[in-house]
Amino acid sequence: METEMFMKHAQIEPAFVSAILKAAEDAARRIPPAFPLDATVAVNPFLGQTGEDLATASARLQRVAGVRATRTGADFSAAVEAGELTDADLEAAFAASTSPLKPKDVSALRAVLEAAQTPAPAALPTVAELAAEATGTDWPSIIEKSFGTWAAGHFDRGQALWSPAPGAETFASWRAWATQDLTPEIAGLTGFCAHVAGAPDTPERAIIRAAEALGLDPASSETAFHRLYMDLGGWSQHARWLLWQAELAGGTDQTLLSLLAIRLIWEEALFAHVPDLAENWAEVVAKHRAPVEPSETDIALTILQDAAERAHQRRLAAVLYGESKSGTRAALQAAFCIDVRSEVFRRALESVDPTIETIGFAGFFGLPLAHKAQGSDVVEAHLPVLLNPGIETTSHADAMHERDIRIAARTTRAWGRFRQAAVSSFAFVEAAGPFYAGKLLKDAFGVKSRTEMIAPVPQVVGGLDATAKAETAATVLGAMSLTKGHAEIVLLLGHGGQVTNNPHESAYHCGACGGYTGEVSARLLAVLLNDPETRAGLAERGLPLPDDTLFVAGLHDTTTDEIAIFDDGLPSDRAEDIRRMKSWLTQAGKIARTERAATLPGANPQTVSDRARNWAEIRPEWGLAGCAAFIAAPRAATRGKNLGGRSFLHSYDWKLDEDFRTLELILTAPVVVASWISLQYYGSSVMPSVFGGGNKLIHNVVGGIGVIEGNAGRLRPGLPWQAVHDGECLRHEPLRLSVMIEAPRQAITGVLERHPEVRDLFDNGWLHLFTLQGGRIDARYRSGFRWNEEKCGALAA
Repeated sequence: METEMFMKHAQIEPAFVSAILKAAEDAARRIPPAFPLDATVAVNPFLGQTGEDLATASARLQRVAGVRATRTGADFSAAVEAGELTDADLEAAFAASTSPLKPKDVSALRAVLEAAQTPAPAALPTVAELAAEATGTDWPSIIEKSFGTWAAGHFDRGQALWSPAPGAETFASWRAWATQDLTPEIAGLTGFCAHVAGAPDTPERAIIRAAEALGLDPASSETAFHRLYMDLGGWSQHARWLLWQAELAGGTDQTLLSLLAIRLIWEEALFAHVPDLAENWAEVVAKHRAPVEPSETDIALTILQDAAERAHQRRLAAVLYGESKSGTRAALQAAFCIDVRSEVFRRALESVDPTIETIGFAGFFGLPLAHKAQGSDVVEAHLPVLLNPGIETTSHADAMHERDIRIAARTTRAWGRFRQAAVSSFAFVEAAGPFYAGKLLKDAFGVKSRTEMIAPVPQVVGGLDATAKAETAATVLGAMSLTKGHAEIVLLLGHGGQVTNNPHESAYHCGACGGYTGEVSARLLAVLLNDPETRAGLAERGLPLPDDTLFVAGLHDTTTDEIAIFDDGLPSDRAEDIRRMKSWLTQAGKIARTERAATLPGANPQTVSDRARNWAEIRPEWGLAGCAAFIAAPRAATRGKNLGGRSFLHSYDWKLDEDFRTLELILTAPVVVASWISLQYYGSSVMPSVFGGGNKLIHNVVGGIGVIEGNAGRLRPGLPWQAVHDGECLRHEPLRLSVMIEAPRQAITGVLERHPEVRDLFDNGWLHLFTLQGGRIDARYRSGFRWNEEKCGALAA
């Protein structure tokens, strides 16, 4: 009603208002969310563009961010010279392209490779950039610093000692700040405080007024607004996360809209303040009005990107060629997360003894947990970010122990605040500095100075009755394709990374557990599956577990390749079996560390663990760098095959999948999450200035949300440069994920028909899709539910 009154008073057409606000909404949906540091998970930077292909997305990003979404011709040329990209790869990618703008033949495609340099793109300028050119004052930098200073306080999650207008709505908070901030006035933008004070009092009204003042119409406003969102960098992505969280809970959030209104108020003020911008700005608006369409260069580079991916598929097909056979009942089955880092350890473990089998499954083990850790009432969502929690758990100890832990935590927080406070920080350094010398030396040399405390066994709040236990267990075992052939010991391994002095620590943990380590899910499931009530219920459902099958929980440290086993009431009469299992795990850890050490700068097998505890180590491990394929098949298809730590491995037997419900779950959850990981690494490698986290060496943590480079400015989303680059060259090969599933084509097609948002990922080329048969590549998916038979031998030729 208030907006309608505003429109009537300002004599604005309702259709114009509706179209402008829709453009603002559409632009907001183009922004990917950035999760806070305490629970960082990988996010597809193209999340809002999966409805279009890579070439179109690249054209859009050139307009709004000044980056191209593919590597340069020089990069692909180097791959050709190195023999990684063959004539056959180029010809196959060229033949697969249906674009009318593609080069006339493969020879013309080669001309792109031979070009000295792919022209660098430039984003359409903002009013602030035009004003900077006209006046010589760096207005974009002033806006970035002024906005960043306010945003760091407003969005703070407990790091700051003071926050402006705590609890206030975003737009109102900024207006209160901006009417007192004299930075713009000192820089020459006279009357800016008064301009803010006189602005409309809601984001919607402010956007509408600014659009009119700037001459933006519905056709030009969507990419113009997207341009301003990208100008705010990670702050926009944090606001998108707030909207993501609100919508996951069934609500909504207006923070993104407020940020657009704030940025438009700056544009509006500069447009009015700086003379002679009208003509140049009108040309920019006209360019925004034009449809987003890829150029011939964009198409050619996209074909070369496809060729690089076909080259990897060709090499992978050669490794997969032929099937390994499984043997008799296993002494040990070890279930790892599908994370690509597990592939190295799984292969090492299976090489130790032929009676060992490994299983791949999402690290939250199908348990959608909302968990309260020991000594904390913060609810941690230990599940993929696509899902809502369904089970509440806690690791709280007995009352006396819990009280002591909480008191210790409060003391630590109080001490930390004291030494950061303005009145005590310098005195603290003078007085306490000598006492910290020993700690600094230990940290510098990676000496472990504390003993890890094992939290109590996670408990379901309120408990589960016998029926719920059996139903939960049956669902999980079915999804794991683990309904028969159980080993003497089934080891359930969560995973996490051990790093020191690293703001992005949670990025090394389990993405399927929401950026937390996976031991909570593993321990809870092991206890559940060992429970007599659960087993009795499973037997009634036709899923009996052998009496001698024991479920054991553990944690795989991906940085050190060490396995911790949780003794959650393990029977004493199985001590010898458990000792043997630990011996196997120790041997496998040595093998895995030897393989991984060769990829880490300056490392050897003996120093891999030390790197994890070294506070100065910027590359403790490579995380998921190199990820390139997702394979859902029985382990026999990949057992004994060296996949180089580049494949997500999900155990799946379609013959045990009633109504293909597990197949549907795999395609709509693990595959989507893996695509987020793959494309985040892609974006951080190919477009680091926009979707990368910047240089670790100059990072400062802001508000517990993210990092900035230096002491002020825009929030940096994505992965740090050191996570994908070794100082000389990229360690992550930017490829779109190749998804390979051993299942009937018609079953996969049925899932895609029911889930158009997943179908978009394949139809628009964000993922490749193959079927396997007997462990060999059988067919390639083409858009529109079409399949091309593509035998392994042909790919490997």
